Amino acid sequence: MLQLTGIHHVTAISAHIQQNYDFYTRVLGMRLVKRTVNQDDTSAYHLFYADGAGSPGSDLTFFDWPLPRERRGTHSIVRTGLCVNGAETLQWWAERLRTEGVLVGEVVLRDGRLTLDFEDPEGQRLMLVDDGGVGEFVPWQQSPVPVEHQIRGLGPVMLSVARHGLTDAVLRMVMGMELQRRYPHPEYPDDTVYVYAMGTGGPAAEVHVVAQPHLPPAQPGAGGVHHVAFRVPTFAEHQVWAQRLRELRIPNSGIVDRYYFRSLYFHEPNGILFELATDEPGFAVDEPADALGERLALPPFLEPRRAQIEAGLKSL
Repeated sequence: MLQLTGIHHVTAISAHIQQNYDFYTRVLGMRLVKRTVNQDDTSAYHLFYADGAGSPGSDLTFFDWPLPRERRGTHSIVRTGLCVNGAETLQWWAERLRTEGVLVGEVVLRDGRLTLDFEDPEGQRLMLVDDGGVGEFVPWQQSPVPVEHQIRGLGPVMLSVARHGLTDAVLRMVMGMELQRRYPHPEYPDDTVYVYAMGTGGPAAEVHVVAQPHLPPAQPGAGGVHHVAFRVPTFAEHQVWAQRLRELRIPNSGIVDRYYFRSLYFHEPNGILFELATDEPGFAVDEPADALGERLALPPFLEPRRAQIEAGLKSL
């Protein structure tokens, strides 16, 4: 049976890309594995932070757009999980983030897992989640964060929607996810969070959905999330997913070759942008694995415009 295997990447928006680069590489200790541009807007960087190998499922990415702050609300991705291993690591992070002046909460037990909420300097809402050290992880040996405390990959992504039933239908009937459990929302205890799992499940393969019709719609901007992508292992399976969306008459982008992976975009019924992205070929297709992210990488169709594109970008 056709199955998504987890979260592939989450793409957010930054209006201060130098500050963003410092926070995610120095404070969070993630590796910049691809320094490229938005392929639809080459005036903007597209930076990919990940584990030591740029593994699918570890990428938190940012578009460099000079926008005002996001106005928070529903119809949006409201928090992105990052997996770490163990209670001791979460306490280490709580102390590190406070020392760095980061807005950070307390380590709490939520949905059966130890969790630490925090925000980046632009208000991007994140949470560190204890995954018990399960699953693959490639450490970054040059990280300022000790290996045992490094971020291992993406965790659950939380969506806020106005009409839960419509999103539920897409997640279960179109995307093949399973509704596994429920828990009260940490900030709005009267609101229920529904947990959907894909593949073999676990924090790296979950979508948490909260119905919040009482909130206004979010206004996209810096500190907000642009879209979430789900993992499709192979090109062949990606073709089947494209056919499935066509047969169900779900409006979509068709397959887009992003060079490092292939993409398929569509909006779920509450307006949140979903992407189905392939694990292959990966970020080492145009750079040595030991030099990922050190120079501006451009897909072949943009290479003839390199001088023009580089002239329009800020220095990092």
